[in-house]
Amino acid sequence: MRVLGIDPGTATTGYGFVEVNGHGMEAIEFDLIETSKEVSPELRLAYIYQNMRIIIERFSPEVMAIEKVFFSSNRRTAINVSQALGVMLLSAADANIQVVQYAPGTIKKLVAGDGRADKKVIQRALRDIFGAKIRSRPMKKTHFDNAADALAVAVCHIYTVGTV
Repeated sequence: MRVLGIDPGTATTGYGFVEVNGHGMEAIEFDLIETSKEVSPELRLAYIYQNMRIIIERFSPEVMAIEKVFFSSNRRTAINVSQALGVMLLSAADANIQVVQYAPGTIKKLVAGDGRADKKVIQRALRDIFGAKIRSRPMKKTHFDNAADALAVAVCHIYTVGTV
């Protein structure tokens, strides 16, 4: 099974590609799609879409697993992230890829054993699963959480369908 995990955002979208093979789960790639606030919203969304299409073409995922958008107070952020989510859904539909969405608490519970786990606990759980390569990279430390969250979404889906 090949799963593309997504942590949607307009400024920073995290993605993580996980493959299940005879050796278990392997994190093939995890990274970010970043856009500048200086660029118009429609161009930011176009950039995200173009990059998603490249990622999908490169990895040929069977499933796109996305963290559900949840906001309690900031409407502007919710709207922006929802627009980015729409781009993710469109890119999956264009490639005929199944899409599943998971609530943040579900992801945390399945990956770290605690539905209220913080980002450090999730990253520690991911290192336990995939090894030491799951760490921040120079110049990307501030948004590493988004890439790690995307990996966690992919792992959540794999655990949910019971492939490992």
